[in-house]
Amino acid sequence: MAAALWLGNSSSSSHSPDLAPSDFHLFGPLKHHLGGMASETEDDLISELRNWFDNLDVDFFRVGINSLLPRWQKCIDLYGDYVEK
Repeated sequence: MAAALWLGNSSSSSHSPDLAPSDFHLFGPLKHHLGGMASETEDDLISELRNWFDNLDVDFFRVGINSLLPRWQKCIDLYGDYVEK
């Protein structure tokens, strides 16, 4: 029922940062990796991104996915209110 209340709440944002761990888990390390890098071409950037993703350990993704459950539960417990931490 809590999930239904949250899904039906039109006042809540469609993109809640507490439900988007990619904002923290994926993009933080990616930003750090690319920081200060200058690519000559779009192809150079795409190649660097592919290389970075190809070299990530499976555990990197496992940790990010596993962090979803407690975040979702917090949101459900708060009936969709914003969760900062």
